[in-house]
Amino acid sequence: MTLPEFHLSPAWTTGLSLAWSAYIAVLSVWIVMQKRAPVSTMSWILSLALLPYLGFFVYYFLGPQRLAKQRLKRLRSRVMAQAPADMALLREAAEDAPPALHQLATLGLAACGLPVSSARSVQLLSGGAATFDAIFETIRGAQDHVHLEYYIFEPDRIGTALRDLLIERARAGVQVRLLIDALGAKRVGRRFLAPLREAGGQVVFFHDTRIGRRLRPVTNYRTHRKIVVCDGVVGFTGGVNITDEEDRRTRPDAYHDVHLRIEGSAVRWLQTTFLEDWVYATGEPLHGIGSLMARLMPPVEAGPVAVQIVTSGPDTPLEAIHRMHVEAIHAATERAWLTTPYFVPSEPALMALTNAALRGVDVRVLVPRRSDSLVVSAAARSYYDELLAAGVKVWEYKARMLHSKTLVVDDHCAMIGTANFDNRSFLLNFEVMAVVYGPALAGPLTAQFETDLQSASPVRTHRHRSFWLRLGEAVARLFSPLL
Repeated sequence: MTLPEFHLSPAWTTGLSLAWSAYIAVLSVWIVMQKRAPVSTMSWILSLALLPYLGFFVYYFLGPQRLAKQRLKRLRSRVMAQAPADMALLREAAEDAPPALHQLATLGLAACGLPVSSARSVQLLSGGAATFDAIFETIRGAQDHVHLEYYIFEPDRIGTALRDLLIERARAGVQVRLLIDALGAKRVGRRFLAPLREAGGQVVFFHDTRIGRRLRPVTNYRTHRKIVVCDGVVGFTGGVNITDEEDRRTRPDAYHDVHLRIEGSAVRWLQTTFLEDWVYATGEPLHGIGSLMARLMPPVEAGPVAVQIVTSGPDTPLEAIHRMHVEAIHAATERAWLTTPYFVPSEPALMALTNAALRGVDVRVLVPRRSDSLVVSAAARSYYDELLAAGVKVWEYKARMLHSKTLVVDDHCAMIGTANFDNRSFLLNFEVMAVVYGPALAGPLTAQFETDLQSASPVRTHRHRSFWLRLGEAVARLFSPLL
């Protein structure tokens, strides 16, 4: 049986060509008017040009957009007014600090509005087990309030244990507020949360992903932050989510990750970040700031450790965490050691790493041998040749999935937070990071890096890879601005 041939008439062919041209023109204008980086703009145009008409919906749901998120100016001004002791102590400490650190701190303040503060202590927590134990212990001791914000919250063993602990504290009269990302916590349902709400705890989802909840969905814009604040005095942040995948007591192949415990006045800025996210997610104003201050921001003595909380997200074009990474690497004189699970650097970040290595700084990049994204892993390997040629040392962590997000610069600056070294964290996600000035964290983080290298293998300059593998890496790199 011969199938009939199908031919379009010249009129149809011309009409489809004109329609496709008009589609490309309109889509290009729409994307260009976003005023994003040229490489990112061209990537979107070329990608969506291959999806006639469907590209409109892809860009509508997943394309970049600016979000309006209110800063609680009255709250910030009150927090600033509470910290004269911090300022006096830090002015004394600043006399011995390198000038580059002054500039880095000034950059952080200008980019996100949060100043350098102080802490009585900072503690590096290695692994999910140590992190969960420290968080649970602090929550058990909370007397007034417990605030938590997480990207991933699973209703598994550790998630259930945390929920039950929050229920216990809520029944004891402690105010519990839990903010979880709607996409990262998609397996958390009403039945799981009902006991916590019945006990008096409040639970809010960040950026509901269901169609119809917003005029334009915000699927791409997640809160990637991990914040715990207890009584306004002790806070936690870092890479560890609430999931058994982070706990080797439950899973031998659990992620390798680190977290930070902060005690002191710097916690006020973690608190401020949480409250601004809470108000944004709930859509409700924060009433009675004055009366709440005594409870949410209790008086805390200044401590000896200088800490700056830095935030970034799609609600601001200043890319504070991106800028802080680049500036810190530029300021390095001895070492710049970076750990990240997803390495898809921007052009400025790649230039900062290679420039530092070329001027003699010991630059090391530690990434997982296999991440949980094949495309991101392939894209990351496409940068190896440039890094190695400039003198950057690259290691691949092979024991388990590496999930730590840290940077240590010389002996006087260390960063730990939620942001990966990629465009998604720098541009799309809501992220938070603690910058600790001085040796209090730089020393432990340097030791942790050296320990991690024992479970890693160096990437050699002359690597033997097949043509198809190299082609796959090159193609994955084309999508770097979108990853």
